[in-house]
Amino acid sequence: MSFFAILFALLIEQARPLARSNPIHAGLRAWALSVSRNFDAGKAHHGWVAWSLAVVVPALVTLAVHWALLWGLGWPFAVLWSVAVLYITLGFRQFSHHFTSIRDALEDGQEDAARERLAHWQQVDVGLLPRSEIVRHVIEYSVISAHRHVFGVLAWFSILAAVGLGPTGAVLYRMAEFVSRYWHHRQPVAQHASEALQRASAQAWWLIDWLPARLTALSFAVVGSFEEAIEGWRFHAQRFPNDNDGVVLAATAGAINVRLGGEALKARSEPSALQQGLEIDADLGDSDSTPGVAPEVGHLRSVVGLVWRSVVVWMLLLALLTLARLLG
Repeated sequence: MSFFAILFALLIEQARPLARSNPIHAGLRAWALSVSRNFDAGKAHHGWVAWSLAVVVPALVTLAVHWALLWGLGWPFAVLWSVAVLYITLGFRQFSHHFTSIRDALEDGQEDAARERLAHWQQVDVGLLPRSEIVRHVIEYSVISAHRHVFGVLAWFSILAAVGLGPTGAVLYRMAEFVSRYWHHRQPVAQHASEALQRASAQAWWLIDWLPARLTALSFAVVGSFEEAIEGWRFHAQRFPNDNDGVVLAATAGAINVRLGGEALKARSEPSALQQGLEIDADLGDSDSTPGVAPEVGHLRSVVGLVWRSVVVWMLLLALLTLARLLG
């Protein structure tokens, strides 16, 4: 029933997106802060204990509720629980309004407004970025956001749901991403996380995101320019084998024939390749030497099409698997 849970969650999220400031996300932030304050003593094993409590405990609670509903009330209630969990963890509308506002500003020729909105979105100083660089960074941020908010969640939800663990995978993935970003954020709250905890959260996030990043890259290749996407992915993986985000961006660049990478913007607001010193720009190399054409506003619509076609492919695959299970 994974297909129906994802379908309903996406439809509800499109009709009524979850507010940015909501009690559930606030509670998770408070939980992560409480764990780091009470269990992070600065040693390596303390970091892993704190990470396990912050990430695994919510996932286990989700699993316990799923099994209780499944055994106590039946599978329809378990499906409703999966829809509710996916509604919180999965969705385009958690980031797409930033993308849309910047694209509209660029299409109207309001480059200053586009720079301001990009700076507000990522909390960075964009200076006087030229138009093509604004487009490039919007593409990079948007693709990574789509991967983390949609395809990564879909991957882990589908994998664990297939073995009877319900929506546990969605919570595991999103909590791992959240704490790696929260404990590395350039805010005073990050002072409560030791280097050992930050290192543990970064290592765990890399491991958890390894497979979803490559599935996202593969889906982009399938719905885009396949040979160029695979070639860009292979070339990047040879140079930077431990960079998950770079794999996604390299496949994106090949899939829509756009030049990504460069040195224009060094500060990043997300962790993992966006914030932990694994700069996307540096990883992809000099933008003048990478293949593809210079980013233009039209590429923003190409990115939207690429993402939605990938969603359709995922949904078709899940639908076929669901049908095979029902017939079998």
